[in-house]
Amino acid sequence: MDQITFDDFLKVDIRVGTVVRAEPFPEARKPAIKLWIDFGEEIGEKKSSAQITKYYDPETLVGKQVIGVVNFPPRQIGPVKSEVLVLGLSDGEDGIVLLSPDQAVPDGGRMH
Repeated sequence: MDQITFDDFLKVDIRVGTVVRAEPFPEARKPAIKLWIDFGEEIGEKKSSAQITKYYDPETLVGKQVIGVVNFPPRQIGPVKSEVLVLGLSDGEDGIVLLSPDQAVPDGGRMH
């Protein structure tokens, strides 16, 4: 495993946000959901696409707090420009479980 310095870690801006809108993403190569996430006043609302259909439906995601990397450059995924990388863990069976705080916290809070 490659090691990084603490300064390298500090370059990754990982924040919490609340899903304010979610829609199916049928144009994606693999099943995915389009997300609009509110990262608070400083960062605002960002779009993303996530392959999370095994455990999540768009309707159940609205209001959910998620964790994401907010300082990657935007990436075009089909017709969607993904502005944030939503973080999750593999279930070992091709499903992704989203990382989420176990208590409500202010949107935009930085991980530390």
